Order: sequence, then C-alpha cells, then structure tokens
Amino acid sequence: MEANLDFQVRDSPVQHIKTWKGSGISLYLKREDQLHSIVSGNKFRKLKYNLQEATRQGIDQILTFGGAFSNHIAAVAAAGNLMGFKTLGIIRGEELGINFEQTLAENSTLNFAAQQGMKLEFVTREQYRAKDEAVFQNELREKFGDFYLVPEGGTNKLAVKGCEEILAASDKKMDFVCTAVGTGGTISGIINSSEKHQQIIGFPSLKGDFLTSEIRKWTSAENWKLVPDYHFGGYAKISPELVEFINHFRETYQVQLDPVYTGKMLYGIFDLVKKSYFPPNSLILAIHTGGLQGLPGMNAYLRKKNLPLIHM
Repeated sequence: MEANLDFQVRDSPVQHIKTWKGSGISLYLKREDQLHSIVSGNKFRKLKYNLQEATRQGIDQILTFGGAFSNHIAAVAAAGNLMGFKTLGIIRGEELGINFEQTLAENSTLNFAAQQGMKLEFVTREQYRAKDEAVFQNELREKFGDFYLVPEGGTNKLAVKGCEEILAASDKKMDFVCTAVGTGGTISGIINSSEKHQQIIGFPSLKGDFLTSEIRKWTSAENWKLVPDYHFGGYAKISPELVEFINHFRETYQVQLDPVYTGKMLYGIFDLVKKSYFPPNSLILAIHTGGLQGLPGMNAYLRKKNLPLIHM
C-alpha cells in the first residue's frame, strides 16, 4: 500500500476491452481500481473532499457505518491511517463482536480494518437501522467523543463532488457511460460531469426502486437511466453463472472484477449488446469502481456453499 494518500486531481487509465464485429460497438473500461492499492475506485473519489473537510474542521476522528465485508469500511480505515485520523467503524451484526478474535480470523475485511487502526463497534440490526437518526448519533458521540460522520457507503454532497472528477476530457467522445450503483453517489457525480449527448446507465446491485429518488437528490440532469435487471437476486447475491463470467473476463482481458458491483455491471453490458440495446458503432465506457478487497471473503462464503470460486 502506498505510504501516503495524494488526493490531487487525477485521471485513471482507459483500457479497450472489445469491439463487436458486425455492430461496430466498442467497450472501454476506465480503471478507477488503479487509483490506489486500497483506497481505490469510487471510495477514493468519495473520501477525498470529506477527509479534507474533516481536516478543515479540525476533527481527528472519522466515524462511519458498514457491513461485515464493506469496501467502504476497509477504505475509510486505510485512508484514515494514511492521513492520521482515528477511525471508528459501526458494524451491522452484534454477533460478530461475541468472539472478536474469531471474527478477525475469519473475516479479511474486518481484519484489515483493525490492522489499519480502526476501532470496530458491533451493533444490533435494530440499532443499525437507526444510524441516520440524531438520537443514535448523539449516543455515539457521548461514548466515543466528537467525530466527522461519513455515511454508510460514503455518499453525501462532498462524495458526489469527488465523483464528478471520474470523467476526464478524453471521455467526452463516449456515447454511453456505465457504472454499478450502490447508494447512488458515484452515478450522480458522473451524471453531473457528463456531456449532454452522453447516456449514463446505472446497474443497481440492490433490489428495489428507491435509487431513482436517491439519485435525484444529487442531480437535476435527465440523461441517465437505471437498468435493474442484473442484480442477481440482490446485494451480495451471486450465482455460478456470474462467477463463470467473472473468471472468463479475467482470463480473457486480464482484469479482475468483483461479484457485487463491477461483475454484475459488465455481465449486464455484454448481455445488452447481445440483445441489440446499443445502437451500431456505439462507444461504451464502463467504470471499474474497485471493490476487490472483498474477494477473499466472498470466496470463503462460496466455499461454504460448495459453489465455484472466483479466480484471483
């Protein structure tokens, strides 16, 4: 891992993936996963202005929320360590705290966060549902002292501002820009910085239609849509078919995908091309938002289910 975290404006490399013969459709992948070895992809973008704001306010502790295999938790822990912040992760699932050492032995994400100096506080699912309520947050302040709050998944106004820096001038030639969608912050930033001629397509990793209203909180543009057909059953739900696609993609294009976000998005893009969704000669840019730290945990889950493993 790099010894520091340079938040200067930077552009990530773009890799040509494939041009389909006959249709002339070309797919490119913006390698946001290469921004930083750990604080990569959309997490780098979302944390940039939030950590700068915490510094401006003179607050030395970052508090955030996440699940047991959260990319966000790992990224906040690493970024905080690199920039000299104390970090506190409120983790969903009080059962994980019963045998803390066993949890760390079995969960690479939480183990990494702890190694980066993050204090982990395990709460019940009922408590976790109250994470946005002032009463619960005040209780946390009484217990842990003052903190700068970064919401679950990292999405807020400053996170969207950071994600507006994903697209570069060289990306303006693209007709379609595709991204996975979790909390809506990344796609909102991309929409805000896109050109009017570009269509922004989001591939939600969660079931439900709440994301449209979330995205509208951060953008007034209309050149976007969500394609909700490729969540594979919901957040963190995967199938042998998806694992096979991810492994084939890695073997063919030498790019590692994750099964929660980028794997589902690219599976969806390939399927939509097959279904003639995109006009002939379209230029498609897909955003690789990182998220690779969770692969060991996902493989441990797949092994328990006696399912095919993701090649790493």
